[in-house]
Amino acid sequence: MSHPVPVLTIDGPSGAGKGTVSRIVAGRLGWHYLDSGALYRAVGVAASWADLDLADPSALVRCTFDTRIEFQDGPEGLRVLVNGTDATSELRLETAGAVASAIAAIPEVREALKERQRAFRQPPGLVADGRDMGTVIFPDATAKVFLTASADERAQRRYKQLKEKGVSVTLDGLLREILARDARDAQRTVAPLKPAEDAVLIDTTGLGIDEVVERVLAQVPKHA
Repeated sequence: MSHPVPVLTIDGPSGAGKGTVSRIVAGRLGWHYLDSGALYRAVGVAASWADLDLADPSALVRCTFDTRIEFQDGPEGLRVLVNGTDATSELRLETAGAVASAIAAIPEVREALKERQRAFRQPPGLVADGRDMGTVIFPDATAKVFLTASADERAQRRYKQLKEKGVSVTLDGLLREILARDARDAQRTVAPLKPAEDAVLIDTTGLGIDEVVERVLAQVPKHA
């Protein structure tokens, strides 16, 4: 029996355009939006605020269930509220990324977050953006998309993004990071980065955002 609430999963590597496309698609459909990467970071920030021991899985699992996380799409982009407090800026810090990485390595936390992510499946529908949304979190999704792009193009996009934020980076360094992360994501034993067997692959190299959005929307059944 199919799930009553439709889900569109959008997976893919860093820099393929998942976040931007997912937010626009969710807005067009009038559906909820889940940024799974921000979810890991949000739990990490909540754990830091509560001064929890990152080596204590049971405390982190409790934190995962107790933390209230809301995504709000505003004029300046996605805002993330953690227990009612705007934590958007803090989530972007390297320290938040490091804590998220540490808690993501704990199997019990991944399991707890699996349920936390599935809880975002609310009427009228959900657009879920990540790396294992179609393979692990929502294997029964209504529609699955895997966005990709050449490593060069992804590095260029990230370079432009970071430069606009005033971050000092080099294109060569970013390309090396992207290639290394691709290899790590594809080779990890837990939820490796790969398209679901029933996902539609969309190569965004050379495509504008609007064109990608239309291609993604075309995958959603009209009755969903």
